[in-house]
Amino acid sequence: MDLDDRILLGVALMIAFCVFAPLIDVASKLAAQAVPVGVIVLGRGVVQAALMLPVVLVMGLRLHLSRRALRLAALRALLLVSSTYCFVAAVRVMPIADALAIAFVEPFIILLIGRLVLSEQVGPRRLAACAVGFIGSLFVIQPSFAAFGPVAFFPLGTALSFALYMLVTRRLSREVHPVAMQFHTALLAAILCLPLLALGTAADVASLTFAAPKGIFWLWVFCVGLASAVAHLAMTYALKFAPSATLAPLHYLEIVTATVLGYLVFGDFPNSLTWTGIAIIVASGLYVIHRERQVARAARLTLNPPAPELR
Repeated sequence: MDLDDRILLGVALMIAFCVFAPLIDVASKLAAQAVPVGVIVLGRGVVQAALMLPVVLVMGLRLHLSRRALRLAALRALLLVSSTYCFVAAVRVMPIADALAIAFVEPFIILLIGRLVLSEQVGPRRLAACAVGFIGSLFVIQPSFAAFGPVAFFPLGTALSFALYMLVTRRLSREVHPVAMQFHTALLAAILCLPLLALGTAADVASLTFAAPKGIFWLWVFCVGLASAVAHLAMTYALKFAPSATLAPLHYLEIVTATVLGYLVFGDFPNSLTWTGIAIIVASGLYVIHRERQVARAARLTLNPPAPELR
């Protein structure tokens, strides 16, 4: 397979991710009508781990983790539980597109963490884009807060959790194959959910009470795990075949798919203020991606300057 074909396949897989990822949200919203949020998070972990195990075995990947990798995997799983819980709690009452738009401030949070915590070089232009992106999120939060109350802030919890999740993923990917990483993360997430559900049941916290799904809701919980496994496998192989700089702008197609599915399944459609916020967030995100490309290109040219022309 030549380079162009590999990149085209990577783009196709990224588009597949943008189709399947919102199905996680659709299935979660359907399940949350009668299933506690914590049980949905547990179901995602159990189903995703069960589906990924045969893939790991067929690929001949190692299941053993070093102590350091196990600690990172456990932290990654905890952040996945937090991210999933916040988002499912949000879409239980909010339109999927609104919640997803707010959660899309995650790249800006990664940049800010890189600047403030990791001392990475982040220029004023990208910081300005972060500020504009957060302003865009307020355009979405404001009408959502008026309609649904404090739950409108849950997607910000998703954004923060997922930003930290991505930073941990960068470290863990140096030691563990991405496919095996998905299996371990899903399994550990399911294990971490058990004490949380036990405590929630004892304290009578509705969203963390253990109650087995009934009837069609078993299917919706299963579909959360199935869509998660398919979407993240597509993302993993997309990044294998095409550069992340090529794929990153395509990620915003997820908002389009989420909007379409939200309208078709639940009759939800963003209002004009929400669309304004979505446009600001997407534009800011694309600008950040553009600046990341420019910075990376400048770094490559510094390390490998072009050969002087013969005159």
